[in-house]
Amino acid sequence: MPQPILSFSSHRPLVVGSFGSMADLLDCTPEHANASCEVVEIRLDILYRDGWKLSEKPWAHLAHKPLLFTARCQSEGGVMSLDAAARAEMIKAVCEEAAAVDVEIASMHEMRDSLALLAQRSIPWVASSHHFAGLPAMEIWRELRDRAWTGGACVAKFAATLHDASELQVLESFQSEAADISVSTMGMGELAPASRVRCAIAGSVLNYGFIGQAPTAPGQWPAAALRAAIHEKKIPSL
Repeated sequence: MPQPILSFSSHRPLVVGSFGSMADLLDCTPEHANASCEVVEIRLDILYRDGWKLSEKPWAHLAHKPLLFTARCQSEGGVMSLDAAARAEMIKAVCEEAAAVDVEIASMHEMRDSLALLAQRSIPWVASSHHFAGLPAMEIWRELRDRAWTGGACVAKFAATLHDASELQVLESFQSEAADISVSTMGMGELAPASRVRCAIAGSVLNYGFIGQAPTAPGQWPAAALRAAIHEKKIPSL
């Protein structure tokens, strides 16, 4: 059965539960997924590393949840070196079950056939950008946000390693800006826990935590704990 189309609103922050291994995905019960998140992220690059074949559906037991599929490129945090053709085949294999798909802004040109397929099937896509060295100038992110909008994305997602509290304030300010597209922001590293709650309160539409034993980004915390903190507006101290 096709997945429902996701709606994105700054007034309703969604928690995304991601799996750092095939084992974590298989061990997750529907009840645990329901208690942890609103959206389940399936990292296809991680599953491929762990032996997944494109004909298999190890996420079938979680099909009651909206599924966000990501085939991450290595330069932006992927666990394997996968070229555009390989990632495109993965996306094509999951279109029938995808509520949304994540494609990096930097990959928009080389993944243009995949984006055309998503548009043809009315599957929303998340345009993502990851900065592991540090927080870039916000003008760079504004340009990337505009590229995501003009490219047809439904969400522009930004993640960056934060080095101090002043950078977290910059991140919150960027999240609060008026924009044509829904925006998702988050910090990585030591300030990640505080940033993910603060950004959600500031309007981040997608807020990522992990389910199982292995995080999928530096400083990520368990999805269930993140969900509780966001709903209760409990901001960790800096």
